[in-house]
Amino acid sequence: MKNSFTISEFKAIFRNKKLLIPILAVLFIPVLYSGMFLWAFWDPYEQLNDLPVAVVNSDRGAEFDGEALHIGSDLVEKLKDSDQFDFHFVDKEEGYRKLEKQDYYMLVEIPEDFSENGTTLLDDDPKKLSLKYVPNESFNFLSAQIGDTAMKEIKASLSKSVSETYAETMFVKIQEMGDGFQTASDKAGEINNGAIDLSQGAKKLKDNLAVLAEKNIEMTDGVAKTRAGAAALASGSKELSDGVGVMADKTNQLYKGTQDVQSGVDALAGGIDKSRAGLEKVDAGLDSAVDNTAKLYAGSQTLAEKIGELQAGADRTQAGAKAIGTGAAELEEQLTPFIGSLPEEKQAQLQAAINQIKQGASGLETGTGSLSAGAGELQKGAGTLAGGLGQLNEGQKKLQGGVDQLVDGSIQLDEGSNQLQAGQAEVVKNFGLLTDKLGNVHQGTIRLASGAGELNSGLNKVYDGSTQLADGSKKLADGSVKLADGSTKLSDGTTEYDKKLKDAANEANNVEANGDTYEMVAAPVDVKNEKINHVPNYGTGFAPYFLSLGLFVGALLISIVYPLKEPANRPASGMGWFLGKFTVLTTVGIIQSLIAAGILLFGLGLEVESVPLFLLSTIITSLTFLALIQMLVTILGDPGRFVAIIILILQLTTSAGTFPLELIPSTLQPISALLPMTYSVAAFKAVISSGDFGFMWQNLFIQLGYLLVFIVLTSIFFMGLFKKQYGKTAEA
Repeated sequence: MKNSFTISEFKAIFRNKKLLIPILAVLFIPVLYSGMFLWAFWDPYEQLNDLPVAVVNSDRGAEFDGEALHIGSDLVEKLKDSDQFDFHFVDKEEGYRKLEKQDYYMLVEIPEDFSENGTTLLDDDPKKLSLKYVPNESFNFLSAQIGDTAMKEIKASLSKSVSETYAETMFVKIQEMGDGFQTASDKAGEINNGAIDLSQGAKKLKDNLAVLAEKNIEMTDGVAKTRAGAAALASGSKELSDGVGVMADKTNQLYKGTQDVQSGVDALAGGIDKSRAGLEKVDAGLDSAVDNTAKLYAGSQTLAEKIGELQAGADRTQAGAKAIGTGAAELEEQLTPFIGSLPEEKQAQLQAAINQIKQGASGLETGTGSLSAGAGELQKGAGTLAGGLGQLNEGQKKLQGGVDQLVDGSIQLDEGSNQLQAGQAEVVKNFGLLTDKLGNVHQGTIRLASGAGELNSGLNKVYDGSTQLADGSKKLADGSVKLADGSTKLSDGTTEYDKKLKDAANEANNVEANGDTYEMVAAPVDVKNEKINHVPNYGTGFAPYFLSLGLFVGALLISIVYPLKEPANRPASGMGWFLGKFTVLTTVGIIQSLIAAGILLFGLGLEVESVPLFLLSTIITSLTFLALIQMLVTILGDPGRFVAIIILILQLTTSAGTFPLELIPSTLQPISALLPMTYSVAAFKAVISSGDFGFMWQNLFIQLGYLLVFIVLTSIFFMGLFKKQYGKTAEA
């Protein structure tokens, strides 16, 4: 019955094309994953000559040891002959523009000072040759990493080339140094002869220095006496300078006083001139005044007479006014009857006229009385004025005589002031000369004092120097003894020096360098890469990882196209139900593992340590993954596939198929030991590369343990499911 259920499962597959075709397709899933991935990444370094890389040479070149040096151009020529990358030699602007446009994966720029820096080896501040490497990491990160490795190789090659150039130059210099040693050896004999002459001269120098020391002591005593006299001279000249300075100041003040006197004399002379002119005008004016005063006196007498006549007329006018007043009163009395017969208006007018005549007569009487009195007073004043004018005229005559005398005196005074002015000008002139000369004398005394001070200071220095000279000459005399001894030793040393220089010249001239020597200096260390368990390419290294991945994905997809729980017909038992399903999965797992292994071995040329063990490892890995998937999907259904995907993700990150386990986060590392892909990858590494079959079997047994656990759990589930679905039918 068990075999018939298993056969019915296979018949159901072959009868249903919708089931058969997907299962056949799933058989090639491991090949699509492992084969395609490994094919794509089998050996990417073989295709580096297709990777476009820009090279920008901005090197200006330089001159080294008299020859033109173009390290940048030499590097470009080497890169042109290299098939390491697809090099494109472009200018700077085009290179960076196309790098941004992702036409190039990286750019190598040779800077302007590349060769120039190569000539600075022996400078105080040597500069390194710097290559600028600009990868476009956003274009492809791995290409940038590959570029780093390539740049290290270029750097090593360039360093070796530059070092060979330096080494060649160094050995040329050694040859030149050998010639120099020979020349130095020839000159060493001359130096030896000179050393002998030096020894003889040192002896003479010793005798002469002894005499010099004695004379220096005598000179020091003389300088001491001279220094004392110079000090006294400096002090006296300083006092002289101070005294002349005071005298110059006083003379200057006196000079200013004579100038002030000169100004006063000039002003006095001018005043006398003006006084004389004024007196002459006064004299002339007095003559006119005397005449005018005489006329005024005669006029005043006539005025007095006229004022007398005025007074008489005033008296007569006063009498007439009085008579008019009396006549007006009488007229008023006589006209009173007549006025009464007139109309009132006429009466008023006539009375008013009479009143006005009376008032005018009264006012005239009063005014003329006052006029008469004033005329009397005026007459008295006129008499007085006439008397005064007479006296004034007499005084003017006397004043005129005095002014005449004063004019004569002013003429004499003017002549004297002119003489005084001339004499004072001569005094001022002489004082000016005296002041200038005293100023020169003062400056001379200052310079004398300064010179005396400098003389004193200089003599002090001379004294100190003479003392030091005496001490130095004594020391020099003592040192001359050592000089004589040293010159003897120098002679012996130059002989030895001559011999050593000849030996050095022979050694340097015996150095013969060639290309191998330059290369040895440039690259004295050779690293030998002796590998164990050699992995020839990326494909071989990633095969354990991608093959495990392909088998797991194949197992996952078979659960989608093939029903892992639903039977083709009614099973006879739970174990039969499980064995029928597991047999189909085992058949599919073996076929897909053999197809994948065959493609890797014969299609891609994967080299393994043992083909049978590789096939066995592939089959066990495939069955383990199938058993895991069957357990999860059978028990959990579709959520089981989700769990399987989670397990796949964890296995991809923790199986150490790409990076070592120690390089992943420490929180993920413990998970690695719980997942079957960890052991499949380890087993494949052993059977493909290392040949450690004991380690391989250790990992295969762990996988078989997983396989057994998954089978047991799945079979138990089927037996329980069988009882649940078919138990009652079997009892009936």
